[in-house]
Amino acid sequence: MASRDESLASDLEDPASVAAQPLLLPRPVAAAAGGDASVTGLSPSTNESYSPISYHYGRRPPRDIPALLLFLFFCIATFALGITALARRNAAASRVSFYVFDRNTSSCVLPSSNSFSSSFSSSPFLKDLIWTLVVTFLLSGPIALAVLWILRRYAKQVVYAAIPFFILIPSFLNIYWFVACTIGRDCSNAFPLGYRIIVLIFVFLLIGVFIWIIVANWRRVELTVQIVRVAANALASNIALLAVLPAMGLALLVYFSPICVFLIFSTWNGRVVPREVKGTSGEYYKCVWKQESWVPAYFALAIITMIWSAATLVEANVYVIGDTVAQWYFNKEGSKPAKSLRSSLRNAFGPSFGTVCFSGMVMGAVRFVRSIVDSARQDEDARGFVNLIFKCCAEFLLAAFDFVNKFTIIFAAITGESYCSSAKMTYELLRRNLLSAVFVETVSTRILIGIIFVLSALYAIVVCAILRAISALGENMYYVAALAWLLLIVVLGCFINVLDNVIDTVYVCYAIDRDKGEVSKSEVHEVYMHLPISRNHRSALGRPSQIA
Repeated sequence: MASRDESLASDLEDPASVAAQPLLLPRPVAAAAGGDASVTGLSPSTNESYSPISYHYGRRPPRDIPALLLFLFFCIATFALGITALARRNAAASRVSFYVFDRNTSSCVLPSSNSFSSSFSSSPFLKDLIWTLVVTFLLSGPIALAVLWILRRYAKQVVYAAIPFFILIPSFLNIYWFVACTIGRDCSNAFPLGYRIIVLIFVFLLIGVFIWIIVANWRRVELTVQIVRVAANALASNIALLAVLPAMGLALLVYFSPICVFLIFSTWNGRVVPREVKGTSGEYYKCVWKQESWVPAYFALAIITMIWSAATLVEANVYVIGDTVAQWYFNKEGSKPAKSLRSSLRNAFGPSFGTVCFSGMVMGAVRFVRSIVDSARQDEDARGFVNLIFKCCAEFLLAAFDFVNKFTIIFAAITGESYCSSAKMTYELLRRNLLSAVFVETVSTRILIGIIFVLSALYAIVVCAILRAISALGENMYYVAALAWLLLIVVLGCFINVLDNVIDTVYVCYAIDRDKGEVSKSEVHEVYMHLPISRNHRSALGRPSQIA
């Protein structure tokens, strides 16, 4: 017995032996290990029995029905009251400024003769701006596909080639701004030389901090390259996600359109009334518009519904990605799951729609509280040490909710469990490798964001050069190029968000594999096995030669 304990202790001291063990002890292993925490080297809670976790095929039962019913109530109430507001609108709201007070009737009346005119003028700037944005939007799709193809085959070259641009582009823009402002008369007069030098040095200090971050995390870059390549292959195997998810966003815009119309026409519910005004020449009456008392309440209802709906669609996107990629991951090697995207959509907007609504409600509340915290941060009256502590705690809690919720909805997509059950099971699954989750969540995301920033900046420079050659916009071409850069970075940001969700889904699937002691995708295990599984365990990513 003593020799057995010594062998167990030696295995636990060996990092390679620990890395080979499942993240969570399945039921048979836990029963064999016994309940003595001193033997296993784990906390007592870790030795609990866990049901086997796997992808839930077949028909799923409805989950989180109360959240679904509450969401449907908000939607139906918003549309019902909006239709009522549209039917009861008063056309006088659009002509309030033309009403005059009639002393004979002591009411506001509309004069018989009124003329309304409107004019629209176009300019070369508007024409070039529209064409540039249209061309950029049409090119954004092929650019995203090209980025996906490059990440699959040349991820390492792209990452290492983009890293210098993370430094060169901000440095170039900093120097260019300083020189242009020094040469320009208006800018130099409005911004003295001393202030320009301070800003120049400050930006270079920020660039220096960024260089230090890159150097400090250089040993993680190689593993990040492999993680991004695995995610790109997974997304390429489910390429239809890049078409379905934008379609869901378009459906949300269609859904929002009548609500926006209802909000506009709800302000038309009221009447024109005279109001006594005291002026320098005495008292007189002015015609003003008085809304009905229920209109502000409807505004609150509609805004809450729109925020909840937008958050629900975001969570539905994550759910569909998680469900589709999980089917690909747990499918047999060399075969492709049939109708995986269709079943994912059916699960997301079918039995698990209540879970999606619950997750959307949580994230909508987090966004609302975060906006309150940001507003309080800008309030000059809300200062002091206590307020600072409160804001830091609030930011920590909000970030924790955001972090846990993302993995919770992915776990719900894989297992079909309810939101609360998925949150608990996800916590148990990721408890022993929290650092790995943070690594996957942050490092790869920052690398991908840096890549799309570089590509968008290069595209903006090309647009600026083309506009300089074929147009006569002058300095306005910089505004057009900046808007083109913004549009492209938004579209590529959506693509990177999809890829980021694929990375998280593959990570959860890998954790489930380790939990069961199985290997569903050998190429994924070859990469993710190098992730650290605890805060005290260093991964092998510091030795690039170990990573293929």
